[in-house]
Amino acid sequence: MSNPYLCPNCKTNRSRFNLIQQLPSSVKMDPGTGIIMEEYTDDNLDAFHLSYNGPDKKVQCASCGLIEDETTFVKFAEHNPRE
Repeated sequence: MSNPYLCPNCKTNRSRFNLIQQLPSSVKMDPGTGIIMEEYTDDNLDAFHLSYNGPDKKVQCASCGLIEDETTFVKFAEHNPRE
């Protein structure tokens, strides 16, 4: 379902946005080198690794550059309807 957006930062942009799809990767990294030592799936996470539970989509205002959850832009548009 589509919803209108309004940028809560610049407060004028209602039409130009970048939609960012979140594709998380669960990994275990070496703390000293940053090298990925192991990659996980939701089926094989170990006891100390929580699965990602953030938003599937982020939105960036193409006018001012603000990046937030989609709900932030939708709620701001709902509270500030076009006149």
